[in-house]
Amino acid sequence: MKIVRTDMELETPFVDETLRKNGHDLVLLPDGVSEEILMKELEDCDILLMCYTPITKNVIESAKRLKAIVKYGVGIDAIDIPAANARGIVVVNIPEYAEETVAEGAFAMLIALAKKLPTLQKQMNSKAWVWPSSEWLGQDIAGKTLGIIGCGKIGSSMARMAGLGFRARVIGYDPSKTKEELAKRGIQKYDDLSEMLKECDFISLHSVLNKNTKHLIGAKEFSVMKETAIIINSARGALIDELALLNALEKKQIAGAGLDVYSQEPLNKTDHPLKKLYEMDNVILLPHLTFYTHEAMHRLEVETMERITEVMENRPVTIKSKDPRLQNQPQIKL
Repeated sequence: MKIVRTDMELETPFVDETLRKNGHDLVLLPDGVSEEILMKELEDCDILLMCYTPITKNVIESAKRLKAIVKYGVGIDAIDIPAANARGIVVVNIPEYAEETVAEGAFAMLIALAKKLPTLQKQMNSKAWVWPSSEWLGQDIAGKTLGIIGCGKIGSSMARMAGLGFRARVIGYDPSKTKEELAKRGIQKYDDLSEMLKECDFISLHSVLNKNTKHLIGAKEFSVMKETAIIINSARGALIDELALLNALEKKQIAGAGLDVYSQEPLNKTDHPLKKLYEMDNVILLPHLTFYTHEAMHRLEVETMERITEVMENRPVTIKSKDPRLQNQPQIKL
């Protein structure tokens, strides 16, 4: 079979080597590949592996032999799923490989900002030592309130780390979960987002991105937060109105932010709308890599090969995601 893998910068040596060893024609394309080049390569492609590259209706309609689109990752917003369904092309992702991993990354940002580690490290690098003064006072996590927005598996892992691990009070906002469901996860449910935010010392976003959650956190929400609040986003950039976040940080409406995701990626220091964030000592910027550990990548590659094998062997493709866009795909005979 001919298999095209986009976003070759994200290395998947096990997948690549396995496919080549088994005699398949593997074509690797870089991040930012043009739609024209992608369409050309997909004309005789059987399976498409993608991570970030937009898979548009035009791209899908050019792929006359395509049987499946495998997202080697979680988010599926870059794929025109209705167009794929109309062509009888199955779409599948790998949703569970980094649940604990991403929660650990989010919690690492929270701890670092609460303890002012980035600014202390900067001072140590420039002055070799820091004497205790009020500007270096950090915060305890124990006894504080962490608000979780989106209380699925990653959010629940974050809640467990904070509650059981650090004795924080954990509250949560998730309209899809009942009070009883969240209580079992150590989370006190709030139905009103603004009321929850008023109580939070720390806020961590773990929600899916859809039309209801885009810009869930904006100017109104920042206005009710504590001036000492720290916000963490390791889910999707567009959950936050990022210009409102920038404004809130500049006006010191909140104390800090840890970000691993952005509406426009990659971030850069020249013409990105958020370039001012680089100048702020109370902000941690990560390059969308909280998922990137040895263990998580091993799980990702193994599961990706399992889905590819199902397609190759004309078996039903395992859909682990609870996203209705994937769950509600018509029955497809490969």
